[in-house]
Amino acid sequence: MSMIVKGDRLPNFVGGKWCTSNTRDVLPVPNPATEEVLALVPLSGTAEVDAAVRSAQEAFLAWRETPVTERVRILLKFRELLVQHLDTLSRTLTEENGKTLNEAKAEIWRGIEVVEFAAGMPSLMKGEVTPQVSRGIDMEMVRDPVGVVAGITPFNFPVMVPLWMVPLALAAGNTFVLKPSERTPLSAVRLVELAVEAGLPEGVFNLVHGGKEAVDALLCHPGVDAVSFVGSQPVAEHVYKTAAAHGKRVQALAGAKNCHIVHEDANMEGAVQSITGSAFGCAGQRCMAGSVVVVLESVADRFLKDLVAVAERVRVGNGLEEGTEQGPLIRDEHRKKVLERIEQGLKEGAVMLRDGRNLVDQMDRGFFLGPTILDRVRPEMTVFREELFAPVLSVIRVKDLDEAIRVVNRSRFGNAAVLYTESGKAARRFRERVQAGMLGINVGVPVPAAFYPFSGWKQSFYGDLHANGKDAVEFYTRKKVVTSRWFG
Repeated sequence: MSMIVKGDRLPNFVGGKWCTSNTRDVLPVPNPATEEVLALVPLSGTAEVDAAVRSAQEAFLAWRETPVTERVRILLKFRELLVQHLDTLSRTLTEENGKTLNEAKAEIWRGIEVVEFAAGMPSLMKGEVTPQVSRGIDMEMVRDPVGVVAGITPFNFPVMVPLWMVPLALAAGNTFVLKPSERTPLSAVRLVELAVEAGLPEGVFNLVHGGKEAVDALLCHPGVDAVSFVGSQPVAEHVYKTAAAHGKRVQALAGAKNCHIVHEDANMEGAVQSITGSAFGCAGQRCMAGSVVVVLESVADRFLKDLVAVAERVRVGNGLEEGTEQGPLIRDEHRKKVLERIEQGLKEGAVMLRDGRNLVDQMDRGFFLGPTILDRVRPEMTVFREELFAPVLSVIRVKDLDEAIRVVNRSRFGNAAVLYTESGKAARRFRERVQAGMLGINVGVPVPAAFYPFSGWKQSFYGDLHANGKDAVEFYTRKKVVTSRWFG
């Protein structure tokens, strides 16, 4: 049974206890579809961050000595509880984020996959031994946990992203302090409740609500050994530079501007459906969203006619209502910024093909923006250069695949790129030349499975070791090499 009561002030969780924040600064957490206030989130300060970190430090000594098999059994119980409470957790996620229930369930299952991957830690943490490297001397490499890990997570995937971090970090023997987005803090509270029910000892998993002050306190705290972050590019750069300057291991996943290339031999029906889901699913508020279509001129008019027709049929509304395909944006201030960027794109020469702004005045409440398609976009335009994080799709026309690849590579981001084609030759050329870390061939949202790294390039990632896969095991552990000789 959750302790969350609608409209209440949310507590922090430190040292195995729920506690009221000392701050007077709170923010309302509205349902972005209805504007109903779901809770009040405290903007905790440096002292409360310090208490959480110290709690994690104290718990680390015993937790690291807990056999990895015992740590994994707790995670398996946690996984069982996530599945058991899937429906209620999905509803909480939809209410605070706005995405549809189907999208919420898919997000949670993606997170559960990481819990399942983390359950393999007894094998993933295995070291190496080389006997007799010299006469009578053996050498071995073992893995130790890093220590206290701070996780700073975004609003757009308030369940999945914490589950990218927490299970792997804990399975490796680290303790954790989570600072969730102040826009979507309710899901984090539920995750902590379920983790405690699964049997995590006191202090192993701590939760501190807050904003920039709490983030900076974590980045600078001498008791934090590693920082994992997901969010916008400017904040990711700040997190990386600040935490690294304080001697911490850092992975900071940043923004994106993912381009989808439509080749002349593409299956047009499949491409249209895939791009519609990628661009407008989750209201475009995901770093894997297809936000640019680079289409060969020879097929552009036919493709765009079909794309607009499908976009017109996307049902926008409250994510809790059956049949809804796209929910609202997270806040009205974000929607206003997006509307400004759309207007700027039109002034710079873009042509409106499908105007989702009409929906703004049609809805009585909520922060809605319908699917929007801008044609005749050029790479120098702001709508191409900047991440909008919205259901806005920019269309660039090119003469051939080589020009399309050059357009993709002009972006300062390198998260994902997709090619729609039936040609193996074109797919190979795309794979070899495109500067992005996650590629799709006829796959609209090429998110890697939990056992592969989430490998953004360029300004989509700051650090050396990515989230998930073997990279995550490397990130949450330190290597120790032991050279042994026994006399006698």
